[in-house]
Amino acid sequence: MTETSPDVSLTIFAGIDTHKDTHHAAIIDYLGREIADRQFPATATGYQALLAWLNGTGITARVGVEGTGSYGSALAMVLQAAGIDVVDVDRTDRRSRRFHGKSDTLDAYSAARLAASGGARTIPKAHNGDVEAIRFLHNTRRSAVKSRAEAITGLKSAVVNAPETIREQLRPLTSTTLVKACALLRPGTVAPGEIDAAVKTALRSTARRIQFLDQQIKALEAHLKVLIDATATGLVTTFGVGYETAAQLLITVGDNPHRIADEAAFASLCGVAPIPASSGKTNRHRLNRGGNRQANRALHIIVMARLKHDQRTRDYRDRRLAEGKTKRDIIRCLKRAVAREMFQLLTHKTTA
Repeated sequence: MTETSPDVSLTIFAGIDTHKDTHHAAIIDYLGREIADRQFPATATGYQALLAWLNGTGITARVGVEGTGSYGSALAMVLQAAGIDVVDVDRTDRRSRRFHGKSDTLDAYSAARLAASGGARTIPKAHNGDVEAIRFLHNTRRSAVKSRAEAITGLKSAVVNAPETIREQLRPLTSTTLVKACALLRPGTVAPGEIDAAVKTALRSTARRIQFLDQQIKALEAHLKVLIDATATGLVTTFGVGYETAAQLLITVGDNPHRIADEAAFASLCGVAPIPASSGKTNRHRLNRGGNRQANRALHIIVMARLKHDQRTRDYRDRRLAEGKTKRDIIRCLKRAVAREMFQLLTHKTTA
């Protein structure tokens, strides 16, 4: 008995334009012809209704979902759990949008066409493991660090503009002692004509906010260390890799690192894979300004740490300088090499 291949005429591709409260889905056939579109609520019931609608229309070959890292994350997980091939559509067809305009329906059909043509190939990250927990903690810590830096700047600015009697006492202090001193101020009652009391109240409030943020940052870092040590054994023991860079690299690959095919794909994801820029007799590559810029920054930090403290890296730099390479070119080469090393540690794969 011979196996019969599925009827290709029943194959469909879908695209979904995601929003906070609703998702708009569109279906095309294997020839790219529009079949139907419909809007569903962004709820668990809505996800099941959308899935049933797809199953009732034909054999779903692939679904392109916009925003799988935000509004479309829950929907992507439901579709994947149902065995549907889901790809992330991170950028709609700008040329089509320029000529035909923009709407939820048009964006959904555009996502479907990108899924069908292979223009969208990125497998979405899973959002159900320890790396997702790391992402939440890491983002919250980064926000706290940014708020603390702004608060310290604001405190120093306030001291500069404070009345002379207050400024004289606080101006010589370092940042750490300034925060402690301002947190211990006793302003008294704020009343009309009591500018010193108002200034001291403002300084004390800002200083105590900085202290509170310090406590938050330390607590978040402690949680991050536990999760990172359990998730990526050996990553933080690699020269130049700290918990901050390790967290960012883990977030970049996600809970399903197998979605990244090889180290070249990882380098491209991090924006360290040179892009061909050849023409005629000129054969050259240019800097890749795309990719995940936070991951690129993490690789840059590792390279700079090794250039400062690792003798083997410094020897490589000196050798390439002697060959006529610029420092920027050398750093790019090192970032590409570090990306290869990090890929092996993050995915437990070995390159040939």
